[in-house]
Amino acid sequence: MLLKITAFHDLDARKLMDVYAESNADNTAYFCPGETDLASAVKKVEEGFLEYLKNDFFRRDEAVYWVLEEDGVWVSALRTCRVGRELYYLEALETRPDRRMKGCAANLLSGVLADMKQHGAFRLCDCVGKRNAASLKTHETCGFRIVSQDGFDYLQNETNPRCFGLEYRCPPVHSTVERGDAR
Repeated sequence: MLLKITAFHDLDARKLMDVYAESNADNTAYFCPGETDLASAVKKVEEGFLEYLKNDFFRRDEAVYWVLEEDGVWVSALRTCRVGRELYYLEALETRPDRRMKGCAANLLSGVLADMKQHGAFRLCDCVGKRNAASLKTHETCGFRIVSQDGFDYLQNETNPRCFGLEYRCPPVHSTVERGDAR
């Protein structure tokens, strides 16, 4: 089932943090460099993540946390927000490790796109790590195209040379000419 969450108080924090458990553990070195207790560091990262959602993300235009739920378990999640006229930014696509390679991320992304199409024309941009072959394939399977060699984070307003810039357009653009940067 596709969940469309538009307010922080509607999130199930524990279920969401379970989706991001692997990334949160990986992020402890960056966010808590002096913390030697992994459990304590993960707790701090989770608290910071939830504070960001509450105090920043959900205050953005048309901010939505999208979740794919199966049998009461949140298995995949991502967030989108409007960053311009008909321009949306996608970030934090993640699937629980025990549910990977089962099409969950593609199902989630397809559901998000289907919902967004009901509201008219749009562009949805994302940054995906150049080494993240699984995510690149998932995005491309769902109709995204690489539009720039450097990703652009619309929320931080910065370019990332370690990522590709991807874009989904509704309606699609049918052109043989390279469009260049998605910005």
